[in-house]
Amino acid sequence: MDSDLFEADHLAYADSVRRFVARDVVPHLDSWEENREIDRSVWTAAGRQGLLGLAVPEQYGGSGVTDYRFRVALINELARVGASSLQSGFSTNDDIVLNYLLRLADEEQSQRWLPGFTTGETIGAIAMTEPGTGSDLQGITTTAARVDGGWRLSGSKTFITSGILADLVIVVARTDADAGSKGFTLFVVEEGMAGFRRGRKLRKVGLQAQDTAELFFDDVVVPDANVLGEVGGAFGHLMDSLPLERLGIALAGQFSAEAALRWTVDYVRERRAFGKAIGDFQNTSFTLADHVSRTEACRAYLDRAVERYNAGTLTPEDAAKTKLIATENQWAVLDACVQLHGGYGYMLEYPVARAFTDARIQRIYGGTNEIMRLIIGRHELSRAS
Repeated sequence: MDSDLFEADHLAYADSVRRFVARDVVPHLDSWEENREIDRSVWTAAGRQGLLGLAVPEQYGGSGVTDYRFRVALINELARVGASSLQSGFSTNDDIVLNYLLRLADEEQSQRWLPGFTTGETIGAIAMTEPGTGSDLQGITTTAARVDGGWRLSGSKTFITSGILADLVIVVARTDADAGSKGFTLFVVEEGMAGFRRGRKLRKVGLQAQDTAELFFDDVVVPDANVLGEVGGAFGHLMDSLPLERLGIALAGQFSAEAALRWTVDYVRERRAFGKAIGDFQNTSFTLADHVSRTEACRAYLDRAVERYNAGTLTPEDAAKTKLIATENQWAVLDACVQLHGGYGYMLEYPVARAFTDARIQRIYGGTNEIMRLIIGRHELSRAS
């Protein structure tokens, strides 16, 4: 869909991404789905192409590019081919894990961890959710207790994106049972630490190629050098990171909807029933008209949100709105597009079917859409009339 968001540099970058996707992504989509895991080689290929860790400063091997429109171009190109699982992994690395490190890592930590995010050699994960705790993070039971030179981390996490492949995991743990919201701290657990183990690779409704896992921390001794940010500051750090995470989810939803509409327009032009193309029926035309119009309006709102993020003015409420409207629209669009494909829309050989199953999680992770409504509603009701 048309957008004035991009300038010449972004369009040139998008062309580069498109070539990478055609060469290194599309040929492997089916095998990744079957194996329920993405080959690490595509991460290093993306690193060689200069597609990862753009915001990493030059002294750590990056380009120091903080213009989020380049990330938008990457998300868009992956959505065009239905590579939702890879997009989820890349976004977890760049929009979540790397975002924490860029804001909170000290000099020594930056030297250790940041270079791998530009080369694709380091895959990260964020471990918040627990078997008994979802959106209510104050219910976290994973604990970290002081020991000489560090902390002893104990507990488990679940639904962890990139949990199998991750080289480092940012873990949220309770460090002071009596300090309320100030009793939580972020720890970086690295591959090879004694007591850190991975559980099942979880079977999901969608995003089959995206490895999602249970993680266990059996008295893992984490050195003080792996505390990220302030002791007791985890909740504040989490809140600072959520706007970008939710904007990224919103953009993934937006571009998935746009791709599905393109696939569906092509399909209904060719598929015939009762002697004419499906696209010639009034119901098809009206359905497309409704969803194209709403999706274009949603794109305009998201473009403005990206501009606000670049300017440093995207608020948590703005980000909640983007996630809510984009993922709700995504679901409505994909449901309609599957219907217009008829029986073929239920076949995984058609990208619209895979996109449909991949989309269901969008209204759950990053904070459920019910939580988004609470955030938005409370903000509106708290404003002076």
